[in-house]
Amino acid sequence: MNSPLRAESVHLVGDFNGWDQTSHPLTRGRSDDAWSITLELEAGREYQFRYLVDGKEWHNDWKADKYVPNNFGGDNSVVTT
Repeated sequence: MNSPLRAESVHLVGDFNGWDQTSHPLTRGRSDDAWSITLELEAGREYQFRYLVDGKEWHNDWKADKYVPNNFGGDNSVVTT
């Protein structure tokens, strides 16, 4: 997640982890403000996800493969493996 966000924490939340808001924290690089995480996901599937920043702000990945509406009036990011 490349962003100028001055966040204290960022978590990857999605259908792959039951939308658990704490199970997949991202880490920040030493030399920049880029947040990252590496996951192994089953191939040939689509996964919906969003980023939870500081436990309160939801963000999409603007480089996602596509977006789908969610039940909260917004969209979820989708990655295809």
